[in-house]
Amino acid sequence: MGRKALLLINRHSRKGEKSLPLAVEYFYAHDLELIIKPVKDAQELGIVVREYHHQIDFVIVGGGDGTLNAVVDSLVETNLPLGILPLGTANDLARTLNIPLAMREACNVIGNGKLKSIDLGWVNGKYFFNVASMGLSVDITKKLSRGVKRRWGVFAYAITALQVISTARRFSATIKVDNQTLPVKTVQIAIGNGRYYGGGMAIANDAAIDDQRLDLYSIELQHWWQIFPLIWHLPKGEHHQLQWVRTIEGKEIEIHTYKSYSVNTDGEITTITPAKFKVIPHALKVFVP
Repeated sequence: MGRKALLLINRHSRKGEKSLPLAVEYFYAHDLELIIKPVKDAQELGIVVREYHHQIDFVIVGGGDGTLNAVVDSLVETNLPLGILPLGTANDLARTLNIPLAMREACNVIGNGKLKSIDLGWVNGKYFFNVASMGLSVDITKKLSRGVKRRWGVFAYAITALQVISTARRFSATIKVDNQTLPVKTVQIAIGNGRYYGGGMAIANDAAIDDQRLDLYSIELQHWWQIFPLIWHLPKGEHHQLQWVRTIEGKEIEIHTYKSYSVNTDGEITTITPAKFKVIPHALKVFVP
């Protein structure tokens, strides 16, 4: 046998349970030796990686962006490359890296062995791939049930966003970046490391996961009708064209709020404000086409 990999499949991901036999078949065709560990709780992922890291050459994770977010810290700690099987609802990291969503093609990407160094975002000690945010997106995350995602797939994000945005309330925050201090009243602040989040929306129209910068936007709505141009521009990463959307780039960003607000990283609520963000260049190697 050739290279040895730890294969972790999230059985609760949208396509996880059905995908394991196919993945095993395709990987054996690439002469990979596998240690297979289906997991029921994403919090177990880091423990399993640390347990087996001396026995393997890389880790393959099957699941969505939340599953990947749960394993990223252990990958950085063990310096193991990552193979991605996009089995979730949004699969935004796979989109950013141009990894095919079809099982055979995704397995072939890993089997072919081409690696790319990517940046990671970091907030309050937690790494993330795609985006960290607070405000509106946290409300969407709390409302977005597993059942809705299974039924509607990626459209669940848009459906839930429309339900939440109509009741959105502005909050006060202070943004510190590159020696600038900016007071804002906003419904959402998002800080992106990669390109896509929320089911294929672009954090910025020129964002890349290896550009060694963070892209911030703050949605500073003042009138209800501003929701409609926002819905049009946001998915394409063209929100910088709107006067009530503030956009900033930086390597280190701090967000302070009067009261603590939850921070969402890659679709999972993982920390609170005050929040310090950094980009970590070339932090992880990932298999890509």
